[in-house]
Amino acid sequence: MVSMDSKLEAAVGAKSAKALAGAFDLHTVGDLVRYFPRRYDERGQLTDIAGLEIGEHVTVMARVQSFNERRMRTRQGWIAEVAITDGSRTLDCTFFNQRGAKRALKPGISALFAGKVSRYRNKLQLTNPDYQLLDEESGDEDATVEKVEKFTGLIPVYPAAATIQSWQIGKCVRQALDMLAAIEDPMPAELRTRRGLADYDDAIRKIHTASEWPPVQAARERLKWDEAMAVQLALAQRRHRAIARPAPECARRDDGLRAAFDKRLPFTLTDGQQEVGEAVAADLELAHPMNRLLQGEVGSGKTIVALRAMLQVVDAGRQAALLAPTEVLAAQHARSLANMLGDLAIAGELGAPEESTRITLLTGSLPAKQRKQALLDAASGAAGIVVGTHALIQDTVQFADLGFVVVDEQHRFGVEQRDALRTRAGANVSPHVLVMTATPIPRTVAMTVYGDLETSALRELPKGRSPISTAVVPSAEKPAWLERAWQRVREEVAGGHQAYVVCPRIGDQDDVSDSDDGRRPPLAVLEVAEGLAEGPLRGLRLAVLHGRMPADDKDTVMRAFAAGEVDVLVATTVVEVGVDVPNATAMVIMDADRFGVSQLHQLRGRVGRGSAPGVCLLVTEMPSGTATRERLDAVASTLDGFELARVDLEMRREGDILGATQSGNRSALRLLSLLRDEEVIGEAREEAQELVARSPDLAEFPGLATMVASLVNDTKAEYLEKA
Repeated sequence: MVSMDSKLEAAVGAKSAKALAGAFDLHTVGDLVRYFPRRYDERGQLTDIAGLEIGEHVTVMARVQSFNERRMRTRQGWIAEVAITDGSRTLDCTFFNQRGAKRALKPGISALFAGKVSRYRNKLQLTNPDYQLLDEESGDEDATVEKVEKFTGLIPVYPAAATIQSWQIGKCVRQALDMLAAIEDPMPAELRTRRGLADYDDAIRKIHTASEWPPVQAARERLKWDEAMAVQLALAQRRHRAIARPAPECARRDDGLRAAFDKRLPFTLTDGQQEVGEAVAADLELAHPMNRLLQGEVGSGKTIVALRAMLQVVDAGRQAALLAPTEVLAAQHARSLANMLGDLAIAGELGAPEESTRITLLTGSLPAKQRKQALLDAASGAAGIVVGTHALIQDTVQFADLGFVVVDEQHRFGVEQRDALRTRAGANVSPHVLVMTATPIPRTVAMTVYGDLETSALRELPKGRSPISTAVVPSAEKPAWLERAWQRVREEVAGGHQAYVVCPRIGDQDDVSDSDDGRRPPLAVLEVAEGLAEGPLRGLRLAVLHGRMPADDKDTVMRAFAAGEVDVLVATTVVEVGVDVPNATAMVIMDADRFGVSQLHQLRGRVGRGSAPGVCLLVTEMPSGTATRERLDAVASTLDGFELARVDLEMRREGDILGATQSGNRSALRLLSLLRDEEVIGEAREEAQELVARSPDLAEFPGLATMVASLVNDTKAEYLEKA
């Protein structure tokens, strides 16, 4: 017999244990039996081929539609081309020098096929996939063909890898379960009864071996609860500790700097700005840290909300810091804040009002003398508001009394970077934090669903802003559409407007890693700009902009574009934030499939900033029916940031809510969906709050404490604390 803590070798042997450890980081019997099936196939029901992703390792149940074998023209050997189908779509499988495939893969036969999805001649294919026939599909006389073990109903399909296939994983799991002693249930009996949950040992076994859907569904519901409870308990413990950790109380003043600024405002705040501003102001008055996300489209007025909050903090005798992702945007913020405040931002100078402060800019490229003065202003408290980039999180930067941190465009910063700035407030005090973004990244949305982040939204489109239409241009399938895209750019320029062309790579000396999935290297700015200047955009005034250019050259190009001296700017994502040219109405994003949803949404926000409507064209060679194309179609279908974040969650899986992965490649949540299981999450949150209130360290509930510890190791606990 083995236990959950036993090494895998004891249950499955050294060879399989090594493969499972190398491919999936599974080391104990508990790791293996908690490695749940991704889905279940039923005999006679084929896997939907639509939505396969290039580069993804897949396992599909399909029927052989055709088999053609021929000699290779360029070298010795044979090539077999097999078309498999799910009944509506087909997928090509190519076998090199596998003569046995002809005997096994007869047209009409069904089998499991496993391999990495690649592209050849703009069609998806599997090259030399592993395959396994269903038990009844081949006669016993064919002993050379590996077959799926006999199942009475459902066939569990596991996330697999090139080194170990789904059916091999299933065999290892069943081997381990046969040797595994009864598992103690970590959930208190009264909670299981109250929520109608299945027994843990039964659920672990049934999720792998049940032959019908009802026991599988009962097992999944129980195990979802375990995941939800583990995370909610960890978050509840974090909230319990946070309440005990002090934050600076920043009370509002009727006669302070914020009141003076409000009197001078040349416009009336929108209803949304007033509502969000009130919520933030109330948070700042509390003795525990604010942790709030402010979502609003570009230009919706987030900055004015943040500035009024910063002035409330300055009124309380403390400092505020604004962290921007680029030096261009940091400098723009500093100028913008200074312009809005006027003489209220010249404290210490002749003629400054009694109620005033000073704004200091701190970036990595400041000359030594200016940097020294900026550091002194922050450390002495002379600067009430400090604006900067990554330079603010360096150890050399000290604040006199940091009470509030504003993080702009948070998808450009990692949790570790934001945490480093928080520590500037002192070891025993946490500053209030406001994160501003136009598109929340998946992990942040996940934290929001889990209720650990308060959320505010400015949804009104600013006055004077025009709508943006977005379309996907499938250049490989319909080359004429790409030609039309360049015609559209010429039309916009002819109408007195300007355009952006965005590429994922600079070119020149940047590294390009070879792709083994049939994809060419990403398009580069320098190459695309040259091709456009000599081809479809000949005669227009083109300029290039990328992050490796000297700062003065970048500034010169941007000034020329803003002044209308450049028709088309060919750039990398350096234009993603902080670029405001109202006359720019068109954007063509090349290789749009290489960008994330949040990046596409941010880039799109650069056009339509004036009175003329904007157009954004997403150019891709990805075939229709792939998950990537679906993601691009989703971006084209909506301008709502929160909706796009939910789409991103659905398509990419949530980032590990308790770990350092940013977007879902390997999540600790195997079954729980942050979108589909919100009801379970909410109920688990209620239970967790009550349990932690009774026993903050879960000493009364050792099973739950162990469950949390298995999900939240030391590294993740530290990360969660910082998040």
